[in-house]
Amino acid sequence: MNHLSLPEKRLAALGYVLPDPPPPAANYVPFVVVGGLVYVSGQIPMEPEGALVLGRVGEQCTVAQAQDAARLVALALISQVKVACGGDLDRVVRVVKLGGFVACTPDFRLQSRVIDSASDLMIAAFEGAGRHARAAVGVTSLPLGVPVEIDGIFQIR
Repeated sequence: MNHLSLPEKRLAALGYVLPDPPPPAANYVPFVVVGGLVYVSGQIPMEPEGALVLGRVGEQCTVAQAQDAARLVALALISQVKVACGGDLDRVVRVVKLGGFVACTPDFRLQSRVIDSASDLMIAAFEGAGRHARAAVGVTSLPLGVPVEIDGIFQIR
């Protein structure tokens, strides 16, 4: 029988299913566990059917599309943590920090609003333990032309 953790049940109630964790796209590992911390490499937005979400916010990508992309990235982060926890997200004690990058035009000022979508999803999944420190940074481009990349640090037991 397939056990769903409490965070997965919360996400399912909102209509979200964790994707299979994507493999690394370059010379790095998807996560590293050091003591009770999981450091998850930057994840990028991939649609459930496998297509990458592309575009720069303020040009080919709207704020709403970037927010949707940030939610996809949050799900990818959680899927990597699930693997790091041996399949049991109930081992997550705390979302410690997210580092959010938004590919955008120089005049774009709503990076925080874009990354809020990922933060909101962490809180939905992990409730109070989902509250975290965070950065939301605008950059001119991201790997493969995606609008959002986010890395994370998670405390596990």
